[in-house]
Amino acid sequence: MSPPPESQQTILITGSNGRIGRLLSARLTKPGRHIRLLDIVHDPSNIPQGAEFVSGSVTDAQVVEQAAAGVDVIVHLAGIAAEAQWESILDTNVHGTWCVLEAARKIGVPRVILASSNHAAGMLRRSDLGADTQNPLRVCDAHPAPDSYYGFSKTAMESLGRLFVAKTPGLCVVAVRIGSCWAEPRNKRALSIWLSPDDFARLVEAVLQPAVTGYHCVWGVSRNTRRWWSLEEGEAIGFRPVDDAEVFAHRVGSPRDETTAALVADELDYVGGVFPSWELGIHG
Repeated sequence: MSPPPESQQTILITGSNGRIGRLLSARLTKPGRHIRLLDIVHDPSNIPQGAEFVSGSVTDAQVVEQAAAGVDVIVHLAGIAAEAQWESILDTNVHGTWCVLEAARKIGVPRVILASSNHAAGMLRRSDLGADTQNPLRVCDAHPAPDSYYGFSKTAMESLGRLFVAKTPGLCVVAVRIGSCWAEPRNKRALSIWLSPDDFARLVEAVLQPAVTGYHCVWGVSRNTRRWWSLEEGEAIGFRPVDDAEVFAHRVGSPRDETTAALVADELDYVGGVFPSWELGIHG
């Protein structure tokens, strides 16, 4: 791959062909910026005009290091985005994150954004913490309590980010505990935890600012009327979300309409939604 002009800001997006990668790549494209995409799946229809595509796995340290050469920030989205068997989660989500952070350490990438998840604290109950729209939960009050192997991989991701910042002078890592990032919220729970694609792009732009240094963990959530999670830590690094899931409320039904009222209540109470009720290694 040829290096972009020195005057251009370069962003590497891992897992670019995934759902969030597709939503973000076009939104981060603008004049004076070079977008580089890394994925094992090559779909030309999902590559913005002018972007560069690198074929390879995030679990291949050499491929990641080559893809990260000369970039200003890595937006690390690659991984298994659901519950799965232990070996797969460990390799893709944990080892893959290590490959990204190790590449940043070795070649001097100054900033890394890690796509963590609410499932890193999924076993916590909002009712136990007193978290609601009037008292939104801060990340610092939501200690790691994974609800699945997937959730564990996100706690490991956050810990690796903190470790690499401690051991790598000048490295900035921001872990984003994403709620639900789709084009629109898909159910009642998502009206509280939705992160709009536009707001995710705003978060990336905030992290690119020189004033953001060190390690941070923030909720990936929009300015939703029904929001349970605090914007405090995100606002501290310049993240100013503007979208509100409430505009979609008229066409969003209850989560799992076919379930009993008790199960629906649990899904709305657990930070991790329905994940706490699943068997380990089995999605759904």
